[in-house]
Parts: sequence; C-alpha cells; structure tokens
Amino acid sequence: MMTLLLIVLPLLGALSLFVMKGDSIKKAAFVISLVTFVLALVAWMQFDATNVSQFVFKQAWIPSLGIEFSVDMDGLSLLMVLLTTFLTPLIILSTFDREYKNPLAFYALILTMEMALIGVFIARDAFLFYIFWELALIPIYFISLLWGGENARPITFKFFLYTLAGSLLMLFAIIFLYLQTPDHSFAIESFYKITLSAETQCWVFWMLFIAFAIKIPVFPFHTWQPATYHMNSTPGTMLLSGIMLKMGIFGLIRWLLPVVPQGCIDNADYVVILATIGIVYASAIAIIQKDFKKLLAYSSIAHVGLITAGVFSFTDNGLRGASIQMLAHGVNVVGLFFVADILFNRTKTFEMKDMGGIRTKAPWFATLFLIILLGSVALPLTNGFIGEFLLLNSIYEYSNVIAAVCGLTIILGAVYMLMAYQKTMLGETSAATKDFTDLTFNEKAVLIPIAIVIIVTGLYPMPLFNLIEPSVQNILSFINI
Repeated sequence: MMTLLLIVLPLLGALSLFVMKGDSIKKAAFVISLVTFVLALVAWMQFDATNVSQFVFKQAWIPSLGIEFSVDMDGLSLLMVLLTTFLTPLIILSTFDREYKNPLAFYALILTMEMALIGVFIARDAFLFYIFWELALIPIYFISLLWGGENARPITFKFFLYTLAGSLLMLFAIIFLYLQTPDHSFAIESFYKITLSAETQCWVFWMLFIAFAIKIPVFPFHTWQPATYHMNSTPGTMLLSGIMLKMGIFGLIRWLLPVVPQGCIDNADYVVILATIGIVYASAIAIIQKDFKKLLAYSSIAHVGLITAGVFSFTDNGLRGASIQMLAHGVNVVGLFFVADILFNRTKTFEMKDMGGIRTKAPWFATLFLIILLGSVALPLTNGFIGEFLLLNSIYEYSNVIAAVCGLTIILGAVYMLMAYQKTMLGETSAATKDFTDLTFNEKAVLIPIAIVIIVTGLYPMPLFNLIEPSVQNILSFINI
C-alpha cells in the first residue's frame, strides 16, 4: 500500500486544489507535497536494504492483455522517489515570493507531474511504465507553454516533438518485447527473461536508447534542452532538470541493461563516445556563455553525459556512481536554477556582465550559492564528489583515454562555475545590483535544506550506498562481459 499511497496522494492533492482559492492553493500544494515526502521517508525507514523489491502492490488491470497495475520499490526506485518527493515541496516553496497567473492550474500540474514521476520510478509493468512516462510529459508541456517566457510556443513544440518521437520508439519496442514473452505479459520479470538474438537486441536497444537519450539528454539528442530550460519558468526548469531527466537515466538502468544486455555491450562504444562528446561540447559552450541560466543548461548536459558514460561501463562503481550522481545532480541543479531565479528577480537580467558585488549586499545568498556551486563542481566532502569519483573510476576501467577526456567535466566545470561566481558575487556593485537585497525567509527555506543535503551526503554517503547496493548487483547480474 505504501507505493499506492505515494501515487494517489499527489493526485488527490491536485484534485483537492480545485475547491480552494487565493493563497490557500499554494499553501495546500506545499503541504501535500511535504506529506508525500514524509511518506517517502517512512518508506526508507521501513526499507530492508538486504532485499530488492518491497512494498509490492499488484492488481489485474487488463488481464486479457497481460497488463497489471504493478508497483513496488527497490533501492534504486526508492532513491529516485526520495529525490522527487524532496525536491517537489522545495520547488513549490520557491514560488511563494513570486506571482504566477492561474495558480490553481499551475500547482495542480506540479502535483500531477509529481504523481507521474513517482509512477515511472516504481512501475513494474512495462505498459504501466509507459503510461506514467507519457503522463509526466503532459503537465510539463502545459507548464512550459503557459508559464514560459519569450518564444514559449515554438520552443515547447520542439520539446514536445522530440519527446513524442522518443516515446513512439519506446512504445514500438515495448510491444515487440511483449510479443516475445512466453506468457504474453508486460511484467518486468517477463521482459527480463526474454531471449533475443544479438541482431534483434541491437535494434531494440537503439529504439529504447534513443527514447531515454532524448529525455536525459545525450548528444546529439540534446538540441531541445538549452532553449527549453532558458525560456521556462523557474519551477518548470527545476522539474525538468532536477527530476524529469532522471527518468531517462533510470530507464537505462532499469529497462535497458537487463532487457537487452548483449545489445548494450555491442553498442557501448558508440554510447560512451556520444556521451564524451557531449561532456566536452557542453562544457566548452558553458564557458563562453554570458547568460547565467544558459550556462546552467549546458552544464547539465555535461553532467548527465558523465553519468551516461558511467552506466555503460557495466561496472559496480559505474552503476553506484550513476545512482548517487542522479541524486546529487538533481539537488544541485535545482539549487542553481533557484539561484538564477533570485538573481533575475532582483536584477531583471541573466547577463552576468551586468552583475557584481552581490557578496557585500547579500552574504546569506553568496554563502549558500557558494556551497551549492562547490557541490556542482565536485569538491571533496560535497555530494557531487562521491558520484563523479566513482563514475570516473568506472570509465577508467572501460578506457583510460576516454576517462582522461571525461575528467575534463570537473576541470571545465570548475572554470565556468567559478567564473560565474566571480562575475556575479565579487567585484564592485553595478547599477543592477546596488540595491540587491538578501534572501527572504522563503528563499532561505529552499536553499538551506539543499545546502544541508549537499554537505551531509558528501560527508556520509554510506546510507545511500547501502540502499542501492542490492539493486546494483541485481542489474549487473544480467550483464555478461
């Protein structure tokens, strides 16, 4: 019942908003998301780290087609549920000092998206997984379209076309795999038992991989991302970068590696090369950016490229590092995009050349920004270091040459992030920053928990490793190298 509650609670919460008015809408949305997070924490406390699947809920849905409403959680699923339920109340809280038109629809869409995201991470039926995958697209489409900035319509349409094309490829692959199951079932266990020829696995691999790669996004399927992140409202960008892109990486680990293991092995070189190109390309573009929000968008491409390369190293360190880095990246990037929102709210610009001297005007803001930045550049004893260290270690096992190139993500990341901090926080104040005010109570309430998580998980990541280890070993058992 725990898994069912995690899905139902945000959905019922979204529906309950329709009987509310005024500020009570955003407050109710925050409370509902906070209760959902508490429920996820309770699940973590009750979770037995020595077992894989727990909190099973299974109900026949369309028996004639072998479709079940089947959900449960293993360590990897629970990690993603914790990330989703932790970030959603912070994203809602980040809006409290801002005004959004039609707040009823806005907050209902956020809660609906939380429901769909949780569903993606806990679904154990391929058809159900696909339904939640598509459901997650609908709220973010309308959030981007209705609350986006300039050119929202064409940019959102491009994003929709990209993701729809990937979804269709995924649907074709799922239907094909369903037809190969001996019991004609969409259950994940049945998919794991399918035996396919190497040639068949290859084309199934590319259909699924492209669908996941678009969502991540991996080079060259990334072109929708920078513009979509930049024009979107801050909550929309947070949902996309902090949680939604993790759907793609999660799909690689949960649905791609175990289902077509030989296809993954045979095509790993291509994926790792694409991911490596994305790391260098996005980092180089980020360095020359003058717009802080665009810089963060390209930075995200570089980070997820490293995660993708680590997954395809097919090592224990690679999967553990990818899992931990999904959590770290989600927390850090949401914090950074909120920093960008605060800068824009105070200065009315994302151009870093128009900023400067903020450290003297807003010490709380400058300090918390620095902590989040250090987590993003993987400073030791922060959350970003653990995952990136394991990922680079795993890629080195795969290829020391590629590991040397991928390692540029840390060096180049430090370059563009520290340059951004210098341009915005240090130096003399400008016309745009001379009246810059420090953080409000609500802004502190968003950034302080993020900073705490960055430090705590960096100092003591062992509970997270214990949580995901059985899942990692289970996934690796399907890969025979």
